[in-house]
Amino acid sequence: MLIDQITTERLHLRQWKENDFPALATFFASPENTRFVGGVKSSEAAWRVMATYIGHFQLYGYSYMAVVNKATDQLQGAVGLWNSPDWPEPELGYWFLPSGQGKGYAYEAAAALKQLAMASPKINSLVSYIAQENTPSIRLAEKLGAQVDGTIELFSFGTHQVYRHK
Repeated sequence: MLIDQITTERLHLRQWKENDFPALATFFASPENTRFVGGVKSSEAAWRVMATYIGHFQLYGYSYMAVVNKATDQLQGAVGLWNSPDWPEPELGYWFLPSGQGKGYAYEAAAALKQLAMASPKINSLVSYIAQENTPSIRLAEKLGAQVDGTIELFSFGTHQVYRHK
């Protein structure tokens, strides 16, 4: 399975480019932005996040993708599939810059990616791991049709609810 780009009505989901880094670094510098995605990261650590996304794509053919506004080519956030060796099962995840929130971009991007993932014979299950306090992500998972299917302890991320996509 190779998912390297997706185009929706308003968005382009694509692999990461070096010029995406300033917006990504700004996102990861904010405690408010990062409270549910592992916390604040230095510029160097944010660079490594982007490099990890690229590496995951090179190994698996899918990863977190840059979500850009088609009209402006500005980074709005990220949506992706993650399934590293110790990750329990493939996860549909997402994060958005404040400028990309409240516009329906997260749903538009995640729904398009979910459709491709669920059609792939390589993806047997799909979940979103969400902290109980992360109500915006819970609302999005439910809007995507996911339902709670228990809880899990996610390494250093703590207890998360498992939202299973059907």
